[in-house]
Formats: sequence, C-alpha cells, structure tokens
Amino acid sequence: MARLGRRTRSGPLLKQVMRVAVLAAVVAAASGCGKKTESEPAFARAEFRINKPRVALGSPVELTYRFTRVPGSLAPAPDRRVFVHFVDANGELMWTDDHDPSVPTSQWREGQTVEYTRSVFIPIYPYLGEARVLVGLYDPATSHRLVLEGQDVGQRAYQVGTVELLPQSENVFLIFKEGWHPAEVAQDNPAVEWQWTKKDAVLSFRNPRKDATFYLDADARPDHFSEAQQVTVSIGGQTIDQFELTSRDRVLRRIPITAAQFGEGDMVDLRIAVSHTFVPSSTPGYDGRDTRELGLRVFHAFVEPR
Repeated sequence: MARLGRRTRSGPLLKQVMRVAVLAAVVAAASGCGKKTESEPAFARAEFRINKPRVALGSPVELTYRFTRVPGSLAPAPDRRVFVHFVDANGELMWTDDHDPSVPTSQWREGQTVEYTRSVFIPIYPYLGEARVLVGLYDPATSHRLVLEGQDVGQRAYQVGTVELLPQSENVFLIFKEGWHPAEVAQDNPAVEWQWTKKDAVLSFRNPRKDATFYLDADARPDHFSEAQQVTVSIGGQTIDQFELTSRDRVLRRIPITAAQFGEGDMVDLRIAVSHTFVPSSTPGYDGRDTRELGLRVFHAFVEPR
C-alpha cells in the first residue's frame, strides 16, 4: 500500500515535469525561430548616403545608393527592384523611394559595385525627428526579397542610414500668384501632386538676399506642337534660364540665381513663361469639357539659399 501510495503521488509529479519540459521545448523553438539563420546566401551589400543629414520637409535632397555584389552569389532572375522605406521612430512606414537600379541586378558581376544618385523631394509628412532608411531588393511579381549583407530589421529590410526631418517652415515660402491652375493629385498615388501653368505664371517669395538655387521639377506635352516647347524663367524682366522641352519626360532644372539677380526689393516675383500652350477640350484623347490653357506641369518649385 505504501508503494502504491508513492506511485500514485509520482503520477501527477511526472505529468508536471513533462509539461514543464514541453513548455521549455516550445519556448526554445520559438526563440530559435526569432533568430533563424538565413538559408539563402547574401546577394549584395547595400549602402546609402544623403547629402544633408538634417532636411526640412518639402525640400530637395540627393540620395546615393551603393550595392556591391557578394562574390560567389548567384545573379537573380528576373531582375529585382530596389525598395526604400522611410520609417518613423516607431517603425511605421511614412513614404518610399522604390525604383529600378541604374544597372539591372542580373547584370551585376561578382565583386562589382553599382552606385547612383537620385534627386528627390522630401514629402510633406506630419512627422519631425529622426527617420530610418530601410533598403532591400525584391521581385515585383512575387514580392520575394533577396538576402543582403547588413543590419536586417526584419523581413529582409536592411537599415542603411538615418535622416533628421525638420519643419517645412525652415524653407523659403513660395506664393503661387497669377497664372496657375489649382493643384491636382494623381489618382493612383496621392503623394504625387502638381499644378499646371498657363502661358505665364508667377511665383512670389521673400528676397533671400543671397545666392540661391531654384529647383523646377516639371514636364509638359511638347508632342502637341510642331516645334519644341521653350521655357523661360525670369526675374524683373531679366532672363535667368531658358531651355527647351522636346519630350514628355519629367525634368529637374537646377537654376543658379545670384543675390544681385533677386534685386533690392523685399519680395521677388519669379516668372515662368512657355512658348506654346494647349487646351484639352481641343486635343484628341482629352476630356472635351476641360477648357483650361495648359503650359507646364510643375511638380515642385523650390528656392534654396546657398
């Protein structure tokens, strides 16, 4: 009876020990999953730099991407795109700069470094402070991401840098005076916004009283005309830049302006004039009800004192 009693007491004890062992195994397995070693070899090392460590919302920056293919890695097929995510302090996605690299990934040779720079404007997003930059390579058809060398923050997204975001009030404030149509937003991407000019359009801003660069990010429809569309940028009747648009490609003009060209007044009126305009209602393929006179489609206009 004594032995039977001991055996009866050991039954619950054995079960308890087994439950503890199973729980420990589950915890260990879960811990192992969190530290899972990649089964695929790294394809490349990703690096990033920005020309301004502190940048105001809405301002232009130069983003340089650098990829070095790891020796012994296999070239992916099909070609991969680069995803670039700007995330806040909580890891929440704010905006992206996804793009195709300057050289298709299938053409990267072992040990080769592919480096290129993209000019972009920081979106006007309701966040100030440090933003982290995450980069990766993915297949647009399947969303499969390649393994890279670097700091993996999860899901094969690699932190390559940071940038401090400052208030938009740090920028020169532009007033869109006469000659502008109301702002429009792309249906498939609300982050893309533009304003069409008429034949002449004026921007007004406080005189910076120092040399500056005027950024003009725009496109047009010169295919509607028998000759190239000419764009003239002037201040006080003095031409500071003149160029032709021969295709529908979007262009970014960096126009240097001296302090003397701004004049002595407190305010500056900068004029953008085009040689040709078109009216959608009179143009095949457009809305027949749109009777606006359209000249240049401006995505960004920005004055950066130097």
